Amino acid sequence: MNPAIVIPSYWAADDRIRAVGEVGTYDHATPVTKPTPELETCLESLEQVRGVLRVIVLLVAEPVCEETARIRVDSICRAHPNLNPVVVGTKEAACIEDVVHAIAPDVEGDPVALRGYGAIRNMGLAAAAVYGHDIVVFLDDDEVALDENFLIDAVYGLGNVNRQDIAIDAKSGFFIDREDSCFADESHPHWSDKYWAKRSEFNQWMRRAQEATRISRSNYVCGGCFALHANAFTQVAFDPYITRGEDMDYLITMRMHGREVWFDNTWHVRHLPPEIPSAASRFLQDVYRWTYEYEKVRFANTQPDFRVITRQSLEPYPAPWLSREVFDRIRKTSFRRALAEPEHMAYLRIWLHGRHEAERWAKEHAQAYLEFQTFWPRIMASLWEDEDIEERITATGAPAQLRKDRLDGRTEQR
Repeated sequence: MNPAIVIPSYWAADDRIRAVGEVGTYDHATPVTKPTPELETCLESLEQVRGVLRVIVLLVAEPVCEETARIRVDSICRAHPNLNPVVVGTKEAACIEDVVHAIAPDVEGDPVALRGYGAIRNMGLAAAAVYGHDIVVFLDDDEVALDENFLIDAVYGLGNVNRQDIAIDAKSGFFIDREDSCFADESHPHWSDKYWAKRSEFNQWMRRAQEATRISRSNYVCGGCFALHANAFTQVAFDPYITRGEDMDYLITMRMHGREVWFDNTWHVRHLPPEIPSAASRFLQDVYRWTYEYEKVRFANTQPDFRVITRQSLEPYPAPWLSREVFDRIRKTSFRRALAEPEHMAYLRIWLHGRHEAERWAKEHAQAYLEFQTFWPRIMASLWEDEDIEERITATGAPAQLRKDRLDGRTEQR
């Protein structure tokens, strides 16, 4: 096995609250002025991990601070040469995007890019393919590995089959919080969230999974503790058109293709998230996410080439969010939050207009991913161990001192 750890790292010019719906708004953006960025803590935790062959950092930054963010990320990576880090920023990503555009010139948007959660994940898969890694382990930069066996647990079972002869090519672990809990906090349910019951539904599923055998069929994906074998990631792409929740969406897409994602109740990380700048902005992303997910599944279920996704197969979570019930939940929650939450005007706009705009957008884009997906195996085959692209990425993607050391090593070999 030849695993690579892929870490998306999001950066912003400052910690101001972004406008609701503002393009390029991410949950985990690090201000470039932050004294100790999350990425530094994450990489520090990986120093103890056995078997790290390469860490690929995907640098996602606002244009106004991209140069400064690159300097900071290069500096952080330079302090961890044992991790063999490579930074994929705008320049490195362009090498990969050229291949994608040549193969799929007419697909909508930028399906492999450093913009949008799903497209960013696809960029990580593409970069790993260039280096010939047969396993990709996703880790978020606001998470830390807890012991030296992180990678051993990550690859456990991957590439094998279970007793029913079903392939284990995609596997999720889970995260624990600062209190060592893997469950969502239900201690103070708010009146405004009565119909936004994701936490209780998720906890129902998680309790079952924790009591099951180590590897069991999953209804959940933790994107920051997620391992994919090449058997899966060269055939199935992330959906670049979903606003957030691209990790859970990957599970649904795998099911559409007759594949499964598995859950490992031993493999986990610690999640240390920064404070969310705007709850209303995240809620609007969720409105678009679940509305789009509903329309995407509804359309795919009419296509003869895809396995039908039933509500029963996804009980207790995320089944309710993939039925028409989700529209009632969005309507009631946006109205209640408009009355009770500090960002009441933002929620009122979502109730009046945002949810309807999300429905129109979802119907217009429900087929987009399935069209892009037809090109994905060919894209990955073209990128796999492409020595020219590898050399170009390595030449620019490694921090300065590491580039010099690698060049000196090649010279000595000659």
